[in-house]
Amino acid sequence: MQMSEMQLTKRRLLSGIAIAAAAAVLVACNDSKDAADASSSGKTMADGTNVDTMQTAATSAGDMPQSDGDVDMAEVLKPGALPEMALGKADAPVKIVEYMSMTCPHCAHFHNTTFDTIKQKYVDTGKVQFIIREFPFDPRAAAAFMLARCSSSNPEQLSTPEQYFPMVSMLFKQQQVWAAAEDGRAALLQMSKLAGFTEDSFTKCLTNQKLLDEVNATRERGSKDFGVNATPTFLINGKRYSGDMPVDTMSKLIDSLI
Repeated sequence: MQMSEMQLTKRRLLSGIAIAAAAAVLVACNDSKDAADASSSGKTMADGTNVDTMQTAATSAGDMPQSDGDVDMAEVLKPGALPEMALGKADAPVKIVEYMSMTCPHCAHFHNTTFDTIKQKYVDTGKVQFIIREFPFDPRAAAAFMLARCSSSNPEQLSTPEQYFPMVSMLFKQQQVWAAAEDGRAALLQMSKLAGFTEDSFTKCLTNQKLLDEVNATRERGSKDFGVNATPTFLINGKRYSGDMPVDTMSKLIDSLI
């Protein structure tokens, strides 16, 4: 077995452990790696290692990022296990698909510092369609994604993009509060109540095995089909970019594609 195959096998084994733990997510969401300082830039690898450089995305703000591989964008844009969480026009010339983990500090940094500006500048003006897909590294991240996917008033129904994106934004802004908390369940329950969940709807959401399977299937597809092994990873018009990007860097990349 070659080293790359051994590493992939290891990642899948680790993923399997996380999935098994997440099946009892109300308990397992306490078993998560502490979130790192979300002010740092870079990416989080599948084994949980934080890489605090942006060498795979850009060397400094404004530099053109370097891709780390090609992807078949037609395959990327095919529907997966869950409905797409997309913002922007379906016929936008630039398609951005972000794979992220809710406990990844670099994903939080991107969404807290870059995403809103990119949305206003490119998504709202019809130039970019931006899609988020789940890539949880641990049971606590899987639980957070499940809560974002559930309708707070009726947890048996899936949320809409209008519900999903604000929930993701809130959880990223408060990541240090819940992701590093000793009692992950209590911390996530408190966050969820701010979004309209009750303890009953919170529990029903996190015991939805079908939803958990679909979240994990989304992650597995990203890893197997598109080579995603770190977060955040952006699939943009046929290229894969791993690592956080500041506004100037992502803007330069988008401008080159319009």
